[in-house]
Parts: sequence; structure tokens; C-alpha cells
Amino acid sequence: MHPSPVSARAARWKQLWQIARGCRHSVLLALVFTALSAAMAYFTPLVVSFTVDSVLGSQPMQLPAPLLRLVEDAGGRTWLLHNLWICAIAIFLCSAVNGLFTWQRGVFAARMGEGVSRRLRNALYRSLTAAPYAWHKASQTGDLVQRCTSDVETLRRFIQMQLVQIVRTVVMAVTAISIMLPRSALLTGVAVCLLPFLIVFSFFYSRGVQSRFTLADEAEGRLTTALQENLTGMRVVRAFARQKQQLDNYTRLNREYRAIALRLNDLMAAYWGVSDTIGYLQIALVLLAGVLLAAQGTVTVGTVLLFTSYAGMLTFPMRQLGRVLADLVKADVSLGRLCEILNAPAETEPGRALTPPVEGKVEFRHVDFCYDDGRPVLRDISFTAQPGQTVGILGSTGAGKSTLVQLLQRLYLPTGGQILLDGTDIRDIRADHLRRSVGIVLQEPFLFSRTIGENISLARPDVAEDERFSAARTACIHDVICGFEHGYDTVVGERGVTLSGGQKQRVAIARMLVQNTPVCIFDDSLSAVDAETDASIRAALARRNTGTTFLISHRVSTLRAADLILVLEDGRIVQRGTHAQLAAEPGLYRRICAIQNELEEAPV
Repeated sequence: MHPSPVSARAARWKQLWQIARGCRHSVLLALVFTALSAAMAYFTPLVVSFTVDSVLGSQPMQLPAPLLRLVEDAGGRTWLLHNLWICAIAIFLCSAVNGLFTWQRGVFAARMGEGVSRRLRNALYRSLTAAPYAWHKASQTGDLVQRCTSDVETLRRFIQMQLVQIVRTVVMAVTAISIMLPRSALLTGVAVCLLPFLIVFSFFYSRGVQSRFTLADEAEGRLTTALQENLTGMRVVRAFARQKQQLDNYTRLNREYRAIALRLNDLMAAYWGVSDTIGYLQIALVLLAGVLLAAQGTVTVGTVLLFTSYAGMLTFPMRQLGRVLADLVKADVSLGRLCEILNAPAETEPGRALTPPVEGKVEFRHVDFCYDDGRPVLRDISFTAQPGQTVGILGSTGAGKSTLVQLLQRLYLPTGGQILLDGTDIRDIRADHLRRSVGIVLQEPFLFSRTIGENISLARPDVAEDERFSAARTACIHDVICGFEHGYDTVVGERGVTLSGGQKQRVAIARMLVQNTPVCIFDDSLSAVDAETDASIRAALARRNTGTTFLISHRVSTLRAADLILVLEDGRIVQRGTHAQLAAEPGLYRRICAIQNELEEAPV
């Protein structure tokens, strides 16, 4: 049963309040100074009204008792009339104190907004890093980036600017009515007669733009995704001369976003126009009623001035209510999108979270795997790799080779059967311990925008320099790195774009070797190097004794020295054995050997 929209909204904001726990004092002080500055804003019109009615006019002075005694002792109305600068000083002091409160409101509102957004960004990053691999595979990177930037900024602006505006509006309304009502109930009624219409209009406006804000955020997410993909794949775009097509696609998405934004702006423009009209009409009604009542002697001129000032001060914060509600809706939409990340399922331990010693024996027992759509990828996979053995995996594209080794790192859980590591089901091994024991090099390795040395030492930042150099030599990349002007301190670009494909693969191999894992997986990670370098790396790996090794490759020459070769087809193991055994029997392996001219024995 899904929660109601109201309860879901309440749950989202409660979750945000929990995240903001560390900066609640800033929230409290921002709201206190907002209330004080809102209340203080009404003192200046009171001083003006008092001056007109009780100093320049003949109305009785209505002051707090201590202040009234002080004025009477100094000479009363006559003394104030000859010292009008005192009233001017009072106006100045009221404005100065109001300015002080406003300044403190801005300071603590900024601390509140920035503090909440900082904690929110940290919480989002923690959630992203804790989410399972399958969740990331199903998500769009550009959309996640847009949520963690634009949506966080939307929420920050609301908290910093509009949240205090809500408090300011409430305090100003209560203060104004409490001052006006004792002076003239009739004029107070006139001063607030249009406010219910403004509030109702603001409410329906906010409801009307909610779906528009959602559409705008989704359109911006698609735009960000397109930009991110094109920047990441710029070399592919240029290689296939697809700049015009990609530009047309981005232009189309940009046009869609612009159309939604313009429709949203039209609604906002209509609201501001109508609310402005209501606001000025309210002031005009107060002024008209005040003049008529003053002409009849019912109210004083100072009271008319007071009510006219208060009408504007009361109406325009109420007019902001529509913007506040609209921004609240927009912030709620953004918060909902952020909560989808915050509430993403964290990767959990499916078993006992053990940390057993790992020597490298790997056993697959009748393993099946299919994705969420029910499509089978692996079927009844069974084999055993003893510690120190090299297992080669060969198969056509889509046969399930990469999925098989990803199961070994528990990036996915098998839907059937067992995978044992030294006799322990990998479900019962703690994830970080398992992944520190099973190293992997992907076909398309990712290098961070750091130095080459930092990329190699990623898993072990404190690794000794000699050990790092040894890993680089094994990967046949040490001499290449030393040939760079800054050596291991050479900064690679995003995704390692300053390196060739083969160089990136070899840096990634060195990075994995630094881990000293008992199990090493090479997921077609020699595909971008030439045959000679391939042979050199395999020979260096054999001398290094890297433990149990899994080699995935389309090259028979890469796999022929393996102790066990598995041939996958349609998710099943259709052949297994050594190179000599498989090359001698009919089947897929022999056909691939024939194509690659690997039937004759050649030096390994």
C-alpha cells in the first residue's frame, strides 16, 4: 500500500529535518531574527503616526508608561514640538535596529541554507556510494548529477530565502492586525478585505504550477544527461562525424525545456500581474476609506498614514505568499527527486559477513543468473579453479563471460546455485573483504583525473614506491610512464584521455596488481595492446605468481597457456579443457583457433 501524497510529503521533510540536525541552531536563530526584523519594521510608521497626531496635532500621547513619564518630565508635547529631531532620531533608531535584525537574519539564513545543503550533499554521496551496482546500472549519470546539483540548489534557495519569508509573513500579519485593530476595527477590515482572495489565488496558483515544475526538472535532467554523454563520448562523436546529429538532438531537448520553462514563466507572470493589481487595489481602498473616515473625524490623519503604510507592508508579503508556495512546490519536487537517491537501497550483506582467509580456490556449483527482466544470462555453470591456476574464458559477445566474473565479485548475486571461495559461500563473505581479495581489470578501465601514480595506488595509498614500480613493470607500463615529462606525477585527464587505450589498460592492470589479491580477473583487459605486449604481460604475470587468475579474451593466443579454458555459448559451458585438448576436438574453440590460425603450436 502506497502512502498518501500528504504523508509522503511529510515524510520527505521529516527526513530533511533529520539531515539538518547539525545546523538546527542556525535555523532557530534565523527564524528568531526574521520575527524580530518583521516586528521591528512596524515601529517606524508608529513613530510617524505619533508625531503627526500627538506632536504636530493635539491628540493625547499614547506611549508606554515609563516613556510617557520621561516625556512629561521633559516638558511634554511642547518640548517635543520644539525638538522634532528627537522624533527623527527615534525613526533612525527604529530603522537601525531593524537593519541590525535584518543583517543577522541574512547571516543565519545563509548559514542555515549552506549548512543544510552541505549535509544534504554528503548524505546524497553516501547514498550513491552505498547503492548496489545494479541500481547504478539502471540510473542515468546525467540525471543523478542534475539532482545532486540543481535540485540541491533549489532546496537551498527555498530554505535560505523562502522559509524565513513564511515566518516573516506570519509575524507581519499578526503584528499589523494587533496594532490596527484597536485603532479602527472598520479600517482594519478594509485593510484586510482582499487578503483572503490573494491567499486563495496563491494557493490555486501553487497547485497549478506543481506539475509544471516536475516537467521542467525532468526536462532539465534529460538535457544534462545528453550534455554529459556527449562530453564523455566526444571522441566517438567526432570519429563518426555525428556532431550535427548530436547538436540537433541537444537542440531538440533544449527546445523542449525552453517551451516548458516559458509556459511556467507565463503562469508566474500572470500571478504577479494579478497579485500586483490586488495589492495596489488594497492600498487604494485603505487610503479612500481612511480619507473618508478622517473627514468625518472618526480617525486621525496619523492613523490614516499608519494604515496606508501598514496596508502596503501587509499586502506585499502576502503577495509573496504565491511565490513562497510556488517555490515550496518546486522545493518539494526537488526534495522528492533527492529522496529517491537518499532512499535508494543500500548494498546489504546477504549472509554472515565473514572475513575468512583467502588462498584462491574458486568453485562454481550449478550457478544460474538472470537480470530483473527474467532474461537468462548464465545457466548451470559449474567448474573449480585451484589456487594458483589460470582459467581462460572464451566465448562470443553476449555469452555471459563478464557477467560470470562480476558474480565472483558479488556485483550481482546468482539467482541459482553457489559460488564458493576457499569453501565459503561468497554470500557469507563481507563485501569489502571479498573485493579486496578478488581484483578485477575491466576492458574499459576508468582512470581518475589524478596523477598516474595516484591512480595506480588507488587501492593502497600507502604502498611503497618500489612495489608500485614493480606492479607497473609487470604491466609493461613503467618505461612508458618514465618517458613522460613528469613521470608518475603526470596528471591524466578525465577518464585518462591523455593516455592511449592500451596505456590505460596497463595502468589499470598495475592498479589491480598493487592490491596483491589472491584472485585476479582480467576482463578482456589486454584487448587494446598488441600481441607482443600481450605476451610480455602474460609472461610477467606468470613470473609474479599473481594467484588464481581468470583471463577473459577473444584471442586464443592469450588463453592457450591457461590451466583450464572454459568456452561459453548462450550462457552455458559448452567446452572445457586445456588448449591442446580443445584444439583437438570439434567445436567452437577449434573453429576460433582456425580463424585465428592458432591450431599449430606456437611459442607461448
